[in-house]
Parts: sequence; C-alpha cells; structure tokens
Amino acid sequence: MRALIIFVILAFVMFFSLGCISPEKKAPELTTLRIGYQTTTHHVAEMVASEHGWWAKDLLPFGVKEIKEFEYPSGAPELKAMQSGDLDVIYVCTSPLLPSLSKGLDGKIVAAVNDNGSNLVFRPGLNYNGPWSLRGLSVATFPPGTAQDILLKKWLMDAGVNISEVKIYPMGPGDAVEAISTGKADAVFLPHPGPAIIEMAGSGKSVLASGEMWPRHGCCGVVVSGRLIRDYPDLVAQIVKTQINATDYINANPEVAARIYSNRTGQDAKMAEYSIKSWDGRYISDPYLLINSTMEYAKFQFKMNYTQKEFTKEEIFDTRFYDEVK
Repeated sequence: MRALIIFVILAFVMFFSLGCISPEKKAPELTTLRIGYQTTTHHVAEMVASEHGWWAKDLLPFGVKEIKEFEYPSGAPELKAMQSGDLDVIYVCTSPLLPSLSKGLDGKIVAAVNDNGSNLVFRPGLNYNGPWSLRGLSVATFPPGTAQDILLKKWLMDAGVNISEVKIYPMGPGDAVEAISTGKADAVFLPHPGPAIIEMAGSGKSVLASGEMWPRHGCCGVVVSGRLIRDYPDLVAQIVKTQINATDYINANPEVAARIYSNRTGQDAKMAEYSIKSWDGRYISDPYLLINSTMEYAKFQFKMNYTQKEFTKEEIFDTRFYDEVK
C-alpha cells in the first residue's frame, strides 16, 4: 500500500514537471491600438481625445505605444474592417452593428457616444405635413440596417404609410447631399453634419428631427473587439474612461469641439459649429442610455430579415467597464 502511494505521488510530480498541466497563457503585449471613426459630428469625441493627446497618454501605461486612426464615410466599411480584424475599437451606430454581429463580428458596445442627431430635410418648394407628405417622394438615406433606415421605415409604418409608396434610395452621406442639391432626390434623412451642410448651402430645409420621430433613440456607441475585452480588460476600462472625459469636454466646450472637427475633417468651421448647436442630439457616454432603443432596433431588424436572429442585450452590450469606471 505504501509503495502504491509513493508511486502515485511520483506520477503526479512527473505529470506537472513535464508540463502536462500548463499555466494559463498570458496575452501578448499590445503595443498598437487601431481606432475607426466616421466623418460625422456624432463622432467628435474620438477626435477630441486624439487632438488633446488623451489616447496616447491614457493608454501608454497599458503598453500601447502607437495609436492608429482610420476615417470612414459610414458604418458599413468600418464594421467590415473590424470583422476582418483590422480595427480594435470603432465608433459606430448601434443599428448597423446588429447585422454584422449576426454575421459573426466579435465585439460589444462598452460606452455610448450620442443619441438622436439626424434630420429629415426637404428640398425647396416642397411642403411637409407629417409622414403622409413623403408618399410619392424620393428620399435618400443610409443603407438598410442603419439607424436612419430603421427610423425612417418604422416611423412611416407606425403612421400607417406603406413604405412601398416612398422611393427610399440607400446612399452614403456625400452622395445623398449631392442628390438633394442636384434635385435627384426630393428629401434626405441623414445624420449630422449632412443636414447642416444642406441648409447652409440653401439646398434644403430641415423639417423634422429624428428625436421627434423617436424621442431619445440611441445612435452611436463605442464598440470594442472581443479580443480586447477578453485579453486586455484594464485597457478597455481606460478606453471607456477616455471616452467619458472626451464627452464631458465636448459638452463643456462645444465651440472648441467644432473647431477640432473642422481641423480634423477639413470641413467648414462655421458649418461644424452650426451642426453641433442645431442638432437635437446629446453627447453621452452611458451605455445604458442606448439599450432600450437598440433592443427595438434588434426586433425591427429581425422582422425585416436584416438579421438571422433577435439578439439579447448581453450579446450586444458589455457594461461592466462603464460600471467599473463610474
């Protein structure tokens, strides 16, 4: 019996010494962080954090030595880049995120960016008298699955308007602005600064803000890759903290934020200031403010066959980091 016990002990010693049970692997050092954002005043928080050097300074203690930033015209190419593994963090609308999640994108919303912030704009000479005014008109807006697409279609359907009676053209922001400016579209429904650009050029007039269609609807959030969430949670917490600080700065200094946007994008400074002052949105960082409307987006997208499943909030959001920071 004693010999058997000694044999078992020796066997366990050899088992461990040969590495049959290895310690948990440590994630490799992350020295470069890749951030995507869009050319919209909705995402000025990312630009503010960059302009003030907060990304570089705040993330250096976590081993990040280089910040690479990539600008996109809309969410679709940005989401594709994250799904391909080319981006670690993106500023993006919560609605187009859902079809990408349905196709296997590994990422979650960890902080909010803004709510509301889009406008329905009619070209000169057309009268607006509610949802029925759009019957027979051509309206340029973002592609299916985006917040603008969902908001417009849901608003029309809730009012009893058959969406087949409205010519809805999916376009990027630049093409949509050109379409109403050249008379190829009767109206546009776009996020800012598109409406401000059109109004300042005299090509149209805002007749309805998106918050009037759906009060306090969620718009954009900060999405972090699943790899960062799993392997670098302390870094993710700091990303959320930096987003909070940038948001607070914008709300305290909107004129400075407008100049930063203008410098970053090359767009007119007066237009940027008008966009930030005239929109109906709020710059926010609390992800809980996005959850209810995002879950409604999820229901509508599933109903419209934009997604193959109806997501739970746990599959879309990870609020632990915001809770930790706040």
